[in-house]
Amino acid sequence: MMLHYNPERLRFARERRGLTKKALADAADLDSKTITVYESDSKDSAPTLSSLEKLALALGYPISFFQKDDAPTLAADAVSFRAATKLSKKKENAAIRAGELAKELNQWLENQFSLPANATPAFEPEEYGNPATAAAMLRQQWLLGERSITNMVHLLEAKGVRVLSLAENCLDVDAFSFWEDSTPYILLNTMKSPERSRFDAAHELGHLVMHKFTQNKGPEAEQQANQFASEFLMPEASVKSILRPWPTLPQLIQQKKNWKVSLAALVRRSYDLGFSTDWHYRQLSIQLAKQGFRTQEPEGIRERETSLLLEKVFNTLRTRGICQKDVLEQLGWPL
Repeated sequence: MMLHYNPERLRFARERRGLTKKALADAADLDSKTITVYESDSKDSAPTLSSLEKLALALGYPISFFQKDDAPTLAADAVSFRAATKLSKKKENAAIRAGELAKELNQWLENQFSLPANATPAFEPEEYGNPATAAAMLRQQWLLGERSITNMVHLLEAKGVRVLSLAENCLDVDAFSFWEDSTPYILLNTMKSPERSRFDAAHELGHLVMHKFTQNKGPEAEQQANQFASEFLMPEASVKSILRPWPTLPQLIQQKKNWKVSLAALVRRSYDLGFSTDWHYRQLSIQLAKQGFRTQEPEGIRERETSLLLEKVFNTLRTRGICQKDVLEQLGWPL
């Protein structure tokens, strides 16, 4: 039996799950050559209902997903992955497909609601000169002053950034961001500590603000985004009003709470602003590593920042009698 079927959706689901054609064929009890045929654009490439049921079961996607039109596309060169050298092509493809799902969800939401308009600027390189200035300019534009940012996710959402989580069991993908026309997106890895996730969000904000019109890949772009994040989360004037020269690790553990950052981030910031010599910075870094504070955050934030926008959206949908299952059916997504 032949049925309405979109081969691109099969390729999409396979890459989202990080499977090769052979791995999918084995999981679905089919021949790998058959998968190649099913993913081709040939008029005769559609699987039988029986085969599609096997594929849907192996991939964990409902059959309706494979019958929808193409998902929105996201070009690989529009995305910058921080640990690109560690990232396999399979993981990169899976993350890019997550970005495309983010765009598809946003399209659905914008058809239902008036979402916050974008208020996140994209600076030309000659406008800011260096990352710290770009962060200060953005703080000024957003009327943040020197105060600590209470919640990065809520701030970004209020400024029109679509923030979603990467449902990846993959530490190699920290986070990534991209522009879709005038809409900025940030996807965050939920396996990181709340402090690290805040820094990742600020880092990706740096990419959005500084790199829309220039190179967003490579060590230099990553360093610039880190410098932006440090200044944005820990403004120089704010840090200088609290820190003292030659800080100890216990002092920094208490002081990092002012800005809700990781101990490692504040150790680095204190060095960059001249509170530590090279020798003192190395000693702090050694102590930090020995005590396991690079993987376990001391006196860390208890709760991860979550989306206020999505919470409001789904609360409103419930009042309309629309549950999560209804949304999934319209999107053709798995739970």
